[in-house]
Amino acid sequence: MGNGSIKAPRLEETCLASTIKETPVWESAEHLKLRIARLEEELARRDQELRSQELQLQILQRELEAKVLQIDKLQDAIGYNGLGRSPPAPARPSHRFLSVINQGSTRFHRVAVEVHRRLKAKEGVSAEPTSGHFCDGHRAQHVSTERARVRKDSGTKKLINEAIMNNDFLKKLEPQHTREMVDCMYEKIYTANQLVIQEGEPGNYLYVLAAGLLEVIQNGKHLGQMQPGTAFGELAILYNCKRTATVKAVTKSHIWALDRQTFQSIMMRSTQARHEEYFSFLRRSFNNFALFYVLMELNILRMDYFDKGDYIIREGEEGNTFFIIAKGEVSVTQSTEGCPEPQEIKTLGVGDYFGEKALISEDVRSANIVAKENDTQCLVVDRDNFNQMVGTYEELQAYLREYVEQLSISDERRNARVKDCLREKAARLSSCSFLQQLHIVATLGMGGFGRVELVKLKNEDTAFALKCIKKKHIVDTRQQEHIYSEKNILQQTNCNFIVRLFRTFRDDKYVYMLLEVCLGGELWSILRDMSFFEEATARFCIGCVLEAFDYLHGMGIVYRDLKPENLLLDTEGYVKMTDFGFAKRIGLGKKTWTFCGTPEYVAPEVIMNKGHDFGADCWSLGILIFELLTGSPPFAGSDPIKIYTMVLHGIEKVDIPKRISKRPEDLIRRLCRLNPAERLGNKKNGIIDIKKHKWFQGFNWEGLRRRKLTSPLKRELKGPLDHSHFDMFPPELEEPPDELSGWDKDF
Repeated sequence: MGNGSIKAPRLEETCLASTIKETPVWESAEHLKLRIARLEEELARRDQELRSQELQLQILQRELEAKVLQIDKLQDAIGYNGLGRSPPAPARPSHRFLSVINQGSTRFHRVAVEVHRRLKAKEGVSAEPTSGHFCDGHRAQHVSTERARVRKDSGTKKLINEAIMNNDFLKKLEPQHTREMVDCMYEKIYTANQLVIQEGEPGNYLYVLAAGLLEVIQNGKHLGQMQPGTAFGELAILYNCKRTATVKAVTKSHIWALDRQTFQSIMMRSTQARHEEYFSFLRRSFNNFALFYVLMELNILRMDYFDKGDYIIREGEEGNTFFIIAKGEVSVTQSTEGCPEPQEIKTLGVGDYFGEKALISEDVRSANIVAKENDTQCLVVDRDNFNQMVGTYEELQAYLREYVEQLSISDERRNARVKDCLREKAARLSSCSFLQQLHIVATLGMGGFGRVELVKLKNEDTAFALKCIKKKHIVDTRQQEHIYSEKNILQQTNCNFIVRLFRTFRDDKYVYMLLEVCLGGELWSILRDMSFFEEATARFCIGCVLEAFDYLHGMGIVYRDLKPENLLLDTEGYVKMTDFGFAKRIGLGKKTWTFCGTPEYVAPEVIMNKGHDFGADCWSLGILIFELLTGSPPFAGSDPIKIYTMVLHGIEKVDIPKRISKRPEDLIRRLCRLNPAERLGNKKNGIIDIKKHKWFQGFNWEGLRRRKLTSPLKRELKGPLDHSHFDMFPPELEEPPDELSGWDKDF
């Protein structure tokens, strides 16, 4: 029945089987009619199935079209947008460093498959550096929030404030930041059918709709409308990004706007102002100068608030907290023999402090401290934070002596001439005609910035990686300072766990970095293919990263873009850190402000523009451990704003998968504390504290540093030009325009 055939009845099953030797004609006709009827039923059933499948196919086709549009946008964002285009018409002869990739149909298919496999690779993002170098050839001045303030009536302020508080991301801002934003927003009026935001264009403004009606369109399709009281475009105030949808005025609309530069100034200046306020207050009111200096330099103070009658300290309890009164008065009471209630013995006011013994040792409180008025404010530091950041006096002295010795050793090491074969060969390349002295072998990586090519010296198999960065792209995204920072930092580093830079070059279209080549492949692509790493493999990789961090942080450098995509394997399977575009020398005890990193890995204080330091690297290390052990980071999604909102809720809100055992889970949670001062690795002992964690118990650190350990990720290489462990990349089909502003004259 299943295939539409019907067996004729066997003779022994009929009542005439014993007498009839041949089937009569009339009986054969009846059987045929019966068979035709059954076949027609089967045909009708199959026709119904076919129509159902066609309907399902139409649904799937629509879903496919939507996915294709999404893939097109992703490919455009990561630089694969030229893949499906016809090659451009032949242009004038060019010295551009073209990728040698055969464009035959088989090769094209393989490249297309690789493009699809790389769509999940994470992209770094960055705002303009806050120093303001390279802004139209001049250093930009910070935006004055005083000048930027625009007068508004109370109703307008309330509308804007409510719109911000109804936005899942913006409501995480502190109240004083929100007030400053409301004050600095200025009005823009749009007529009917005028575009507010154009899909695909770079964004720079946060908007709040005050009056009118807006339509949201994506890929030509109507998504919905926005009513007054809606905040939108918030991602653009964090960093450079392309708008993902078009917003058009349906009716005349009044919109309040805030640009990224003003927002960053608000966040940076308010945090700095708070620090200066604490500094000024302590300098004016606090008479223990030595302790005051330590507290301010280490930035471990917080403000606690108390109302009238609140007990700040209770007599007899164990204490570990030191208080300095910043606002209001407190009553000091103590139990007295013969009195049923504690008696007041004194009153303390602004500038007075109490609980100082708690910073030195276990302390049993000898009196009560009670707030005498509402909104009493105290600057507070806990003994744990103090000891972790400062240590005892003896520990601090020993650390300073060791630090001075290490600085001397580091200076000798950095100033020593590196006499190796590769550096000498790179030095012989001509600054003007180096491209003619190199032969391209394959593409090792690509992105919006340009490409990384595997190159060799002509007539010999000496290999390098050549990073080719489009100058026009750098100027358009205002990343000149980051490129110079990458160059300068790599030129000064000499670490076995960091890719080395040998030379830099430039021409009209690109700046180039000639780098050490690591042919073991990207850690990201290995993780993608293996789904996740076993603990021993992850521990080895993290060990290599810790050695790189220990070296960088000792030099006062924060990396800011840790992720599997930026980790390479050398010929022995050891992990090396690459791509220092977001790295910055900040010095010890200092902070920096530029929003940069990768959404899945960026720390909360970076998102909130509170200023960040080495603690941002410690946070990203926790995220990396999570991803290596599970195959994906704990905070992930297609919408960056949703990722940032999850990050601000913290690792405590994440369900840790069972495959992460207790020790790495504990390390992840210690690295991903919301407060940077509490993170393991960001305290007085730095990276050493992470190396001492139980997850690394028994790990041979000396063997790792001396490269005596066998890497669990060592891969076979057939020679110095074997690039088989890298993904395949499409050819560069479009030549970038010349960029002749001269910003790269010192490159």
